[in-house]
Amino acid sequence: MDSSDVRQIIDSRVLAAMSHPLRRRLMDVFKVHGPSTVGLLAERTDQAPANVSHHLKVLAAADLVTEAPELARDRRERWWRLVARGLRWSNADFDADPAARAVADAATSLNLDRHVALARAWHAADDSTQATWNDAPFSTDRWLRLTPEELAELSHEVIDVLARWADREPPDDDADRRPVFVFVHGVPARP
Repeated sequence: MDSSDVRQIIDSRVLAAMSHPLRRRLMDVFKVHGPSTVGLLAERTDQAPANVSHHLKVLAAADLVTEAPELARDRRERWWRLVARGLRWSNADFDADPAARAVADAATSLNLDRHVALARAWHAADDSTQATWNDAPFSTDRWLRLTPEELAELSHEVIDVLARWADREPPDDDADRRPVFVFVHGVPARP
């Protein structure tokens, strides 16, 4: 994903719209499967179509998703897609308004909860599911001594590696490629 496909969010209303577990999950489904209909989204999230439709309207009002009429086979079929594949925000952008800062903090917390929940779900999977992947799933951490500028440089390098893998054309073979969630956090901390 190149930086032109990452939206910088500075409106707390947009953060509030995406700060719902199902809406966050719907956005992930779009990232993995691309444009979808309400029916496909409902199937992929085990939700009622009416519930998915409601949450799509909230995401659309925040300009996070948009209709994709060119994909419809007839006037009744409605397709949706993400406006931008990535979102970025800085909680500091909301410091001037305590209510907006609370929304930004909640969005950051929800995002982290989503990341951890996906990792926990993998670790809770049954042995046969885990055996399919052998030792491929990984977790790693390191303590580094960095300046803010060095951490920013590391961030760009890691994001570039992930973007290269996300944007690559898969080889034309019969390999069973499945969605894999990768997340990395680099934050100042005390051991």
